[in-house]
Amino acid sequence: QVQLVESGGGLVQPGGSLRLSCVASGIIFSNYNMGWYRQAPGKQRELVAVISSDGNTNYADSVKGRFTISRDNAENTVYLQMNSLKPEDTAVYYCNARQNRGITYYTKWGRGTQVTVSS
Repeated sequence: QVQLVESGGGLVQPGGSLRLSCVASGIIFSNYNMGWYRQAPGKQRELVAVISSDGNTNYADSVKGRFTISRDNAENTVYLQMNSLKPEDTAVYYCNARQNRGITYYTKWGRGTQVTVSS
C-alpha cells in the first residue's frame, strides 16, 4: 500500500521558516519524481516545487529564492525548506509522488499539512 505522510506544518509569523517533510512507503522512492503542491482556500491546487528522480528541481516563480526542495532516498523522504514566509504562502501543502510509465503515469497524493503565515 502506497502512503505519503506529510509533517512539519504549523503557524509561523511573516518572515519565518518551516521545513516540511514527506515520508513515502510502498514505493521504490528513488524511481519517483516528488513534488510539493499547495491549495489555499477558494483557489486551485498549484505546483510549489518538484524534484526529479535524478535530482533536478523546478520551482514556482512565487517561491524561487525562498523555498528549497530536497530528497533523501535512503530515508524515502522529500523535504521543503520554506524561508521568508509570507501570508500568501498560507495553504494546505500536499506531497506528490509521480512515475511516468510510457504514455501513462502513476501518481499518489498525501493528505496534506496546513501552513499558516500570520502575525
